[in-house]
Formats: sequence, C-alpha cells, structure tokens
Amino acid sequence: MPQQPRTLSDKFFLVLKGLGMGAANKVPGVSGGVVAFVAGFYEEFIFSLQRINGKAFKLLINGRFRSFYRYINGRFLFLLLFGMVVSYFSVSKLLDYLIVHYELYVWSVFFGMIIGSIYYISKDFKDWRYHTYLSLAIGALIGLGISFLDPAKQNDNLIFVFFCGIISVSGMTLPGFSGSFILILLGNYVLLLVDSVNALYDTIHEILGGDFDFINNPERIHMLKVLAVFTLGSLVGLVTFSHILNYILKHYKSITISSIIGFIVGSLGVVWPWKETKYKLSESGDFLYDSSGLKIVENYRRYLPDLNQETFIAIAFIIVGILIVLALEWYGQKTRKEDA
Repeated sequence: MPQQPRTLSDKFFLVLKGLGMGAANKVPGVSGGVVAFVAGFYEEFIFSLQRINGKAFKLLINGRFRSFYRYINGRFLFLLLFGMVVSYFSVSKLLDYLIVHYELYVWSVFFGMIIGSIYYISKDFKDWRYHTYLSLAIGALIGLGISFLDPAKQNDNLIFVFFCGIISVSGMTLPGFSGSFILILLGNYVLLLVDSVNALYDTIHEILGGDFDFINNPERIHMLKVLAVFTLGSLVGLVTFSHILNYILKHYKSITISSIIGFIVGSLGVVWPWKETKYKLSESGDFLYDSSGLKIVENYRRYLPDLNQETFIAIAFIIVGILIVLALEWYGQKTRKEDA
C-alpha cells in the first residue's frame, strides 16, 4: 500500500525526486525510471499510475473528487508530477547549459550514476537462474543496440507525435530505457523537448505581459498543438505502461528486474563520457540549429580516452555520480525505516 507524504519534509523531497526524474528524462541516455528505482519509490509510482483505471474515472464522473484523489494516490502523483513539470523549465535548462560548456564532466556524472544504479538494483537480487541470466543478456543487448542506431528525420505529423509521446514516456516507467534518446532516434527530440517547450514558455510569457498576438501566428499555434498532442500521448503511455508493468511485476518479477538491470547495463553505451558529438548538417554541409541556437545532435562517435588531466577529472566526476546514487540509497533506506 502506498505511503502518503505526511510532513512538509516528505512533500519537499518528493518534489525534488520529481525534479530529478524530469531532468533525467530530458537527457539522452538517462532514464527517469532509474531515479525512481534508486530513490525507492518506483513500485509506488507504478502502483499509483495503474490506479488510473475504470473505477477512477467512474468516481470522477460521479463527482466524487475526494475519493478519486485518494484512490489514485493523488498527493503523491501531484507532487511528483509537479516536480517534473518545474524541471522542464528550470533544471533541464541548466543541464542544457552544462552539457554545452562541460559536456565531458556532465556525461561522467551520469555514467557514474548508471554504474551506481546497477549496483543498487542488483545487490539484493538473488534469483539468478538461466532464464534471468537470459533476460539480463537480452535487455543489455537491446539497450546497447539502441545506442548505435542512426536517427530518423524530424516528423511533425500529429499522429506520429502522439506515438512519440507514448514511446518517450517509457523512460519513466522502464528504468534504463531512455525516452529522450528514443526521441533522437525517431528524429523528434528537438521538436518535442526543445522547440515545443520553448513555444509554450514564450506563449506564457506573452500572455502574462498582456500580449495575445501569438493567436495570429500559425507556426506558434502548430507548435502548441504538437506539444498538446505529445503530452496527451505521454499520459496515455504512462497509464498504459504502468498497467502492463504492474502485471508483469506481479507475475514475472525476477525476469522483469533482471531485464531492467540489462537495460541499464546497455544504456552505459549511450552515456559513455568519451564521445564525439555528430551534429546534423544541411545539404550544403552547414550545421543545423534548434530554436535555442544550439546545434542539433544526430548521434555520437565513442572512443577510448588518453590518460591526461582532463581524463582524471572526468573519472573523479564518475566517482561523484556513484556517490550520488549511494547517498540516494542511504536516504531511501532511512525513509523506509522511519515509515516502518
């Protein structure tokens, strides 16, 4: 049964967890589900999402709003999702800046966090048999294989955008499966996580300033439609995946967890710190830029580093990433003991 956040401290840390999930979902190769798993609220997150079902809608239609709110574990979901939304307009912007100016060190921290996550998830897993080893290997191969695929071209067709929303949200429900990197492969990362979000930000800023000229801007209206359809697809994907995962966690928990460990191991190929970024080029060979003025990433070429000062600093940041996960684990254990 889920534990409702009781104190102000509980609520604050839940919002912080939402910030962490939102930031992780924005970075290609990093999964918000890993944050949920390591911070100790993954199963409650899945449980709460799968309560959004026929009974919940019946309560809502009958006007029993308080019962609906309690049934879906509303306080938990609201605080978590609030943190994610805030993250897209704050923490993710900071991450964009850090990746541009300190790319190696940012990827090093994430690489360390993934290593720490593998340790955290696998240390208590004891059911190692041939089928769990097999699911581990399959998960790792899929995760690694995805990291070397070439991306498709951008597509703003609303049906495809809805599909992108369903797929991209997998990173929140399936640890190790990076939804943002999947969007790169589908060709719509910039469209859906940069341009459309910036369009919403600009629109809100103009409305607060009393400027409604955006209504006559067909490009802006189209981008807002794209964001709305993407958001709807994401919500459908969240609820759908949560029901599927809740079922398989109940009936095939060992295989599911070993597959998740495999996905996370495979994702190390995406977040490998030492890589050369391949940017999209126009037909004339010039760099293509998004609406924020940043070069559009196409994929990465990975390499082994030379042993120099920069490499040793990067290794230090990998250790920092591992320590962050261990600190989250310690906090999660402390919280669970207090709740017991």
